[in-house]
Amino acid sequence: MKRLLPVSTLLLAIFMLMAGSGALPAILGLRLDASGHSAPVIGFLGTGYFVGLTIGSILVFKVIGGVGHIRAFAAFVSVYAASALGYALVENLPAWFVLRLINGFCVAGVFVCLESWLNERADPEARGVTLAFYMIALYGGQALAQTQLGLSASPQLPFIVAALILSLTVVPVALTRMVEPVLGEHERFSMRRLYAISPLGLVGTAVTGLMLGAFYSLGAVQAQRSGLSSSETAALISFVIAGGMALQWPLGRLSDRFDRRKVIVATMAAAALVCFGMALPSSPAGLTGLGVLFGGFSFALYPLCVAHANDHLAVHERTGASGGLILAYSGGAALGPMLGAVAMRLAGPGGLYLYIGGCAALAFGFGIWRQLVARPVPGEDQYAFQVLPRTTPMVAALDPELPASEESGPV
Repeated sequence: MKRLLPVSTLLLAIFMLMAGSGALPAILGLRLDASGHSAPVIGFLGTGYFVGLTIGSILVFKVIGGVGHIRAFAAFVSVYAASALGYALVENLPAWFVLRLINGFCVAGVFVCLESWLNERADPEARGVTLAFYMIALYGGQALAQTQLGLSASPQLPFIVAALILSLTVVPVALTRMVEPVLGEHERFSMRRLYAISPLGLVGTAVTGLMLGAFYSLGAVQAQRSGLSSSETAALISFVIAGGMALQWPLGRLSDRFDRRKVIVATMAAAALVCFGMALPSSPAGLTGLGVLFGGFSFALYPLCVAHANDHLAVHERTGASGGLILAYSGGAALGPMLGAVAMRLAGPGGLYLYIGGCAALAFGFGIWRQLVARPVPGEDQYAFQVLPRTTPMVAALDPELPASEESGPV
């Protein structure tokens, strides 16, 4: 625990960031649904966020390099907080789309600042522990944020609370005495090169984006249209996140002992079956129980696919390749809300999980084909699995297997 003290300020900032912003997609989706907007319109708003995130993950390095981490972090969080208040001031769909673009861009900047700082300050002998507590702070804050769905005293109250928490996120970082890290340079990996190296790794991360982008944008709307109350909807999303935290490590350890492709394929099959079950009419308790399994299997797919890609890479290439995998995930996540919304329009609320399950089923078929045409990586050559969030490539440098010289830098 003493080794976590140098990064405790950063972990607190990550927790506060997610506690403030983690419920915004659900709040916005429910607000639009209550106003009578169709699922494709709500999905379009979700697409705006992931487009902003993708653009930000490419451009924010120049901002951070020009003004430093502390100033850049304060700027990104301040704009994020102001945009959260913007939802309360203006109820206009085009304006909200622009605000979601800004949200995504700012989130990319915040995570690059925090993750590169973590890489710099983490104890070299405790990087695995640091990564574990980073995940707890990230998903714990996101789960806690769902309580904002029950703030119904005023339509503007959830946005005010979100802006308040986001504003306070600046305080621990602004008062820090930590030395700012230096952003280095890393080789960029094109999508073509990543596919040539690991077809299943690239396709798996993109499909995970298609699945989770749709869930984050439309999961709360689907729950409400299925008859769940606000508190039951908040519980469902929280339990999905909790399930995602619970199963990633066991599935990852399993993939270290066996052919990782088989574990990925089995996880995709399980995710598809759970989704098809969630598409059927069910009680709130039944839907929440399935939601735990959905989160467990779907959240595990990204780190499993990253680990599979890393099985085919040299150690010094892994941080650079993670940038391409993040972009593949973000691209899928930008498209997912629109496709999920179309499925809901055609098949009703259950169409969301029919779509997500269909994505997992197609990825399952692709994984089976890859096993037939390519040999597995020998067990002794497999990369040791690490639980990774779907944020920026900077977090990949917390991998305990990476030497210190490979730690931060834009990709």
